[in-house]
Amino acid sequence: MKPLSVVTEVRAPAATVWEVLADLEGTARVLSGVTSVERLSADTGYGVGTSWRETRVMLGREASEVMTVTAMEPGRRTEIRAESHGMRYETVLELLPVAGGAGGERAQLVMRFRGEPVRPSLPLRLLAAVTAPLGAAASRRAMRQDLADIAAEAERRRRA
Repeated sequence: MKPLSVVTEVRAPAATVWEVLADLEGTARVLSGVTSVERLSADTGYGVGTSWRETRVMLGREASEVMTVTAMEPGRRTEIRAESHGMRYETVLELLPVAGGAGGERAQLVMRFRGEPVRPSLPLRLLAAVTAPLGAAASRRAMRQDLADIAAEAERRRRA
């Protein structure tokens, strides 16, 4: 799958957006596509090594993946990895402050996603080539919805 990228502007400070991103226990409440989150790591915060099982609806069906934070710059960037059905998925969320404006502090939230075969056998490559357009369209829709949900929660927290 070719890498995908989606960007949104949030009418809240980057620090508030980061609070939403790092609130693992609140994920299922914030993201409309996620039905449940189960923390798997012993830590109680959000950092490199934090892992959880996330269940979401994709293409009308529930699917669960184990997600792990693999890199992070607190308040600015997080990288998350999952492996499933012979594929490795990587998601990067990056926050960039937006200067000025009458509306107060704002942030740009960027989500990048890519999937690649772990062991790219010929049958897996052929299957990926056939299903890639459908997978990319579904992934892009989910990414846009996730960013809209994160923005709405950050903006709600800002007003609270």
